[in-house]
Amino acid sequence: MSDDSVLLDPLLDAFAAMDPLRARVRTVLLSLPQEVQLDFIEDPRFCIRPLNRLNATETLLALPAPDGTGSRCVVLKKRLASCSEAFAFYIIAHELAHAFLRNGSWQQFSDPEDAADALAASWGFQKPASWF
Repeated sequence: MSDDSVLLDPLLDAFAAMDPLRARVRTVLLSLPQEVQLDFIEDPRFCIRPLNRLNATETLLALPAPDGTGSRCVVLKKRLASCSEAFAFYIIAHELAHAFLRNGSWQQFSDPEDAADALAASWGFQKPASWF
């Protein structure tokens, strides 16, 4: 994809002035395969944003599409800015994998959690032994 960061930057608007979390999300997004990046960029139902603890009950999601598919919103805890980089990258990639797979299966993995772990690992984000 030409000039990946410019196309992906609008996905990061909700993380403005939230470094290092914004930088961590950006790093993961830029490392994803082009088809995944395009899938996120081109789907108006996809969003990624930080969890707002002050207003945690209010997370706006896109309405279901005519085909019945729902929102693909990824909500990340701000704590991912202070944990180890490897753990943050893994969690971000894992949650993006759920969005890409639409919370479904992948290859031989029928369980959505196993599928998201496997896809994140295929993108280079293995589950680390610890989070600190």
